[in-house]
Amino acid sequence: MVSNHPNLREDTLPPSNLTADKRGGTDLFTCDVADAVLKDLMPTLEHPFYSLSKKPVTTSRIYRRGDHWLKIVPSEKGLATIYDKDILIYAVSQLVAAMRRGEEPKQRIRINCRDFLMFANRGTGGKDYLAICDAIERLDGTRIRTNIKTGDEEQFDAFGLIEGGTVRRKEGLDGRILWVEIKLSDFVYNAVRHQEVLTLHPDYFRLSKPMERRLYELARKHCGQQDKWSPYIQTLFEKSGSSGSVKLFRNRVKEICRTNNMPDYELEFLEEPDQVLFMNRDTMPKDHGKPEQSDETILLRLTGEGRMRGREIAAGWDIDYVQSCFAAWWVKIGRPPTKNADALFLKFCRTWQDKRGRPA
Repeated sequence: MVSNHPNLREDTLPPSNLTADKRGGTDLFTCDVADAVLKDLMPTLEHPFYSLSKKPVTTSRIYRRGDHWLKIVPSEKGLATIYDKDILIYAVSQLVAAMRRGEEPKQRIRINCRDFLMFANRGTGGKDYLAICDAIERLDGTRIRTNIKTGDEEQFDAFGLIEGGTVRRKEGLDGRILWVEIKLSDFVYNAVRHQEVLTLHPDYFRLSKPMERRLYELARKHCGQQDKWSPYIQTLFEKSGSSGSVKLFRNRVKEICRTNNMPDYELEFLEEPDQVLFMNRDTMPKDHGKPEQSDETILLRLTGEGRMRGREIAAGWDIDYVQSCFAAWWVKIGRPPTKNADALFLKFCRTWQDKRGRPA
């Protein structure tokens, strides 16, 4: 088996199929993220924003769900990859840590390259530093376009993952890179400020295959701290962003299930229903102040009219995302009994819109 990680060779992989831990124990968090844990944005866990391919992808991709679509448009450097995403995980983790210290989060983030490489469990050779620059170019060049329907109107939005970056070298163009600075897009920055984030297991960076990382992300978003989640292969395929066939995807998922080394979740492939069963290992710590679990039982009680009115109230927002946050909020307040789930949901939508307004 050949590792898909850009900085690791096959002979560095331990028997568990996780890449070697290069972070040196607790020293991992002695940099700017001293009290940080891995944090990622809920929307990028839900939707396939990133390429899973090792080769540059220079064609646009469209993800559809009902009448809602998401288009990811690359630059000439290609789509941002799931490994480029490590930079945003690092930045988001810094911001969340700063907010917990009572500091105001900043949209422009300076990244010490060595700290980042240690944080992301990468090597610290020259090529590893150069890879940061390539990643920033792809992040800066990738654009997201989406449609949002409200009543009989359709709105089109376009945004990026970052809005530019700066690189500082020691000596000229061939010198060692000391630090980089990125400006987060409004989309990313606002999601952090509103605490629309989830915690990732530290071993996320040790998953050697892009598909393993993506399956973990989906499990983290949809299973969370519930006992289990069992999506059909077709659904998982669509959510993964995989560019191959469903048959190839199924075979890769079966291999990952056989290895079964994913942090936080056990995996089992169910042949006859063609599903994957994700079972919670009960290893993730509770994240104080933000629910990590979304119980969809409350969503099953919403009527079509309630969902439509919620879409009108939360104008401009992805209503599927608002509904998932509503379910998480319901869990946080103790799953109170209600005779009218629609009324509770519409009250949540009004509060949501009052606090956040229409997305830019």
